Amino acid sequence: MNTSQKHPWSWVPSLYFAEGLPYAFVMLVSVIMYKKLGLTNTEIALYTSWLYLPWVIKPLWSPIVDILRTKRFWIVTMQILIGAGLAGVAFTIPSSDPLKYTMAFFWLLAFSSATHDIAADGFYMHALSTHDQSWMIGIRNTFYRFAILFGQGLLVMFAGKLEIWTGSVTTAWSVTFGILAGLFIIFSIYHRWMLPHPPSDQTHPDPILSEAVQNFINVFISFFKKPKIGFIIIFILLYRFGEAQLVKIAPLFMLDSFEAGGLGLTTTEYGFAYGTLGMIMLTLGGIAGGFVVAKHGLKTWIVWMALAMKLPDLIYVFMAGTQPESYLLINIFIAIEQFGYGFGFTAYLLYMMMVSDGEHKTAHYAICTGFMALGMMIPGMFSGALQESMGYYPFFIWVMVATIPGLILIKFLPIDSNFGKKR
Repeated sequence: MNTSQKHPWSWVPSLYFAEGLPYAFVMLVSVIMYKKLGLTNTEIALYTSWLYLPWVIKPLWSPIVDILRTKRFWIVTMQILIGAGLAGVAFTIPSSDPLKYTMAFFWLLAFSSATHDIAADGFYMHALSTHDQSWMIGIRNTFYRFAILFGQGLLVMFAGKLEIWTGSVTTAWSVTFGILAGLFIIFSIYHRWMLPHPPSDQTHPDPILSEAVQNFINVFISFFKKPKIGFIIIFILLYRFGEAQLVKIAPLFMLDSFEAGGLGLTTTEYGFAYGTLGMIMLTLGGIAGGFVVAKHGLKTWIVWMALAMKLPDLIYVFMAGTQPESYLLINIFIAIEQFGYGFGFTAYLLYMMMVSDGEHKTAHYAICTGFMALGMMIPGMFSGALQESMGYYPFFIWVMVATIPGLILIKFLPIDSNFGKKR
């Protein structure tokens, strides 16, 4: 088979699983690990939220990815660097100052992962037609989120079991990250062989620095000249304003004791809750979101998908108010929330693709995701201090209030009525 004609199923799932994993390690698994190492909620939320910064500023080097070498080259190279960063975390967890040294390697992971995102998202748009992008968006989103849940779920379960077997938190997490380093070497080998060679994914011949700088400036100017760009940027920043706070605190709420207002789950129980029903329902939600947009178009479904993503957050208000002891009930609640998230987040990704479509689509999409990361970083930084000052129940009520601005802004967005629909 010609490598330029390889079926999307042979590389889209694995590519976006590999894209989601480092994000899960840096932004989510680190939260659990530092909680087990004894940091406070305020410290955890602040330190780990700073790790969003590479995703915020990645548009600054996205033109370099566009100009130097192919997207395919960057994908394989960054997967090797991610493996090296994971190995560094594994070796420094047992050190005398694990926070200081592991954070250094988490920063390497974050920058490598952000660069990988630029290349992978650009490659996706180069290698697939507009309709195929819409059709595969549910699969892409599902495997990205599957990677997130793999990190939150199966990986955390594995670390929890190792904590019991070894009797040491540091040994358990060090072994876990060491295994992940090996996994990313395998990813780099697989994608070196399996990724197609789309004709439009080309290296710019003999790039000149002055031309690169001018191109960099032109790319940014062209993005900010888009119609209603102000509303678009505000929407990207605020659409996940509530979730940005929820995602940092929800794991801590699950792990905290009943006396502290949490649910008192063990590391293994938390991992299982996100790795079973939650994983299945998220997959179904992502596929359903991609299907309805491919059939009817983004404009028809965006409001309903946004509501489906945000309303299930009420579950956390209920759980914080009642602190249910039924582990089965907790799993069901997580499953409902994850289905809504998978369904609704598809619209968010597709909207950013619509905004980015055209010349410089790779760099423009990187700018969009940079604003998205900023919208996650800033609220996440103060979420820990806010929760510790308010308590879990009032905090989750506040999260629901924080979802409202993103919903209101949908009314003012320019949306192509045919985007994503089969023509």
